[in-house]
Amino acid sequence: MFTTMNNLYKCLLVGALMIGSVSCSGFLDTAPRNQLSPQTTWKTADDAEKFLVGCYDGWEDGGTLLYMDCLSDFGYSFHAHEGFNTIGNGTMTPSAPGASFYNYSIIGRCNHLLDKIKDIPSISDAQRKSIVAQAKAIRAYQYFTLNFLYGGVPIIEFPETAEQAQVPRKSEAEVRTYIAKDLDEAIADLPNEPAARGRIAKGAALAMRMREALYYGDWQIARDKAKAIIDLGVYQLEPDYQKLFTVSGQDSKEIIAAVQYVETTRPLYTSIGSMLNNAVGGWSSMVPTANLVNTYEMKSGLTIDDPSSGYDPTHPFKDRDPRLAMTVCFPGANYIAPLPLGGTKIYNTLDRELSSKPNPDYPTAANNSSKTGLTWNKYTYPADQYSNVWSANACPIIFRYAEVLLSYAEAENELSGPSADVYAKINLVRRRAGMPAVDQSKYGTKETLRELIHRERAVEFAGEGLRRADIVRWKTADGKLLAERVLNGPLERMVGTVNMSGTDPYTRATINPSASATEKLVETRVFRPHNRYLPIPQFVLDRNPKFGANNPGYN
Repeated sequence: MFTTMNNLYKCLLVGALMIGSVSCSGFLDTAPRNQLSPQTTWKTADDAEKFLVGCYDGWEDGGTLLYMDCLSDFGYSFHAHEGFNTIGNGTMTPSAPGASFYNYSIIGRCNHLLDKIKDIPSISDAQRKSIVAQAKAIRAYQYFTLNFLYGGVPIIEFPETAEQAQVPRKSEAEVRTYIAKDLDEAIADLPNEPAARGRIAKGAALAMRMREALYYGDWQIARDKAKAIIDLGVYQLEPDYQKLFTVSGQDSKEIIAAVQYVETTRPLYTSIGSMLNNAVGGWSSMVPTANLVNTYEMKSGLTIDDPSSGYDPTHPFKDRDPRLAMTVCFPGANYIAPLPLGGTKIYNTLDRELSSKPNPDYPTAANNSSKTGLTWNKYTYPADQYSNVWSANACPIIFRYAEVLLSYAEAENELSGPSADVYAKINLVRRRAGMPAVDQSKYGTKETLRELIHRERAVEFAGEGLRRADIVRWKTADGKLLAERVLNGPLERMVGTVNMSGTDPYTRATINPSASATEKLVETRVFRPHNRYLPIPQFVLDRNPKFGANNPGYN
C-alpha cells in the first residue's frame, strides 16, 4: 500500500505543475518555461490520472483538521499568527479574518480536469467515469466547506479570463443544490472500495452527502445516505479506539477517508510537533480545554453533574469515559516523549516548579507551554511512533464509520424519535469505547436522547475538527445556537498540584475547584449570532467587486 501511495505522491508535483501552467491559460501571454505545456498534455489516460492526483493535493489539509477544534469550545490556539485564535475568541474581522478557508484553487483544478478530459481519445469509458466522479466529489467537498463556513459563495466553473471569474455569490441554497448534483452523479459512478488508500470511493462521496445533509437538518437524506454506507458492508468499527489515531491504524476498516501523508515523500510538516508540550520541544499550538474534559461521562454512564455519579472535582480524571484518557493528555497522565528523547514521562502543568527548577510546562512559563494545561493524545500518543514529529506520516481522518453510525442515530431520532435501531447504533460506538449501553429509561424521549447523541458525538470526535460545525447547528432549549452558550465568557484552566511520585495517573493531579477566576483565566471569548458565518475576507471583496455584500454583522 505504501508503495502505491509513494508513487501517487511522486506524481503530485508533476500534476500540480501541469495544472499551474494551464489554469492561467488566457490570463498570460507567455507560457512559463519551467512548467509542462498544455500542448503536450491531455493526450492519454495517464495524463488525466496525473491531473486527478493534483486535484487530491490539498482537497483537505491535515494540519487544518487538527486545528479546527480551536474554533470551538473544545480547543484553544495561543499563537495568533496561526490564525485560529481570533476566530475562537470571536474577534475576527474582514480585514483580519484569521485563518482563511476561502480558496478556489482545488475547485479550479477539478474544473479544468472535467473540461479537458473530454478531449482525451484514448481512455476507456470506465476510467473516464471514475476520474470524473472523483473530481466531482472533490469539487463538491470544497463547495460544502466554503458554503457552510461562509454562507452562499460564487459558483465558478470555466472562466477564460480573470474578469470572467468575477461573479456574484450564490445563495446558500443554490450552492447546496450544486453540491448535491455533483455528489449524486459521483456516487453513481464510484466503486464500492477505493482503488488505493487515499482515493475517494462510493462510501466517501456518500459520507460527504450525509454530513452536508446532517449539518443543514435534512434528516431524511442524512439518514438514507448513512444507511447506504452501512449497507455497502465495506466499513466497520476499529476494535481499538486509540489505534485509529496511530500509524499502525491507518489501514483500519473504520476509516472512510483520510488525508494521506508519507514520511519520506510527502510528510505532514509541523502539526504533530505543534501539538506536543514545551518540555519535549513542542509548541502547544493547539490544545484541548476543560470544557471538553467536563463533557465526558463517568465510566458508569452518568454525567458529572449527576449527584450519584461519584464525580470528584478534586480528581476530575478518575473513573471517566475511557475516551478521555485516549484523547486528552491531562495533568498527572503518562505520555511517551518524541524521539530522540523517548521514554515515558509524567505530564505536569500544575506546579510552577519541579525539583526547585522552573517547570517548562507551567502555563505561564513560556509561549510554547499549554495555556489550558492540557494537550492532545490523539495522533501524538505515542510520540515515538514518528521518527520525526516535525515531518511525520500521520494521516488525519476526514470521515470514519463511527460518524456514519452516530449520524444515522441523530437523523433517525429527529425523524421518528427513539427506537431499538437508534439505540443499537449508539451502543456500537459506546461499547467499542468501553462504555455501558444507553440507559433507555433515562434517555427515552426524542429530547433526552438528542442530548445524549450530542454528547456522544462531542466526545467521540473530539480533536477531529467537527465541533465548530456542531455548536453552530445545534440549538439550546431557548432556540439559541449552542455556540452562544459555550463560546461566550471565560475560557478557564484547572489549577492545582501533581504528586510526581504517585502511581495512579488518574489521581496524581489534585485540582483546586476554588481557585480564583484570575488564576484560572485563559482568555475571554465572545460569540454573537452573526458569528455563525465567518467574515468574507476583505481581499476577496477587493478582487471581486461583483461578489456582493459581506455577511451580516461584518459590514
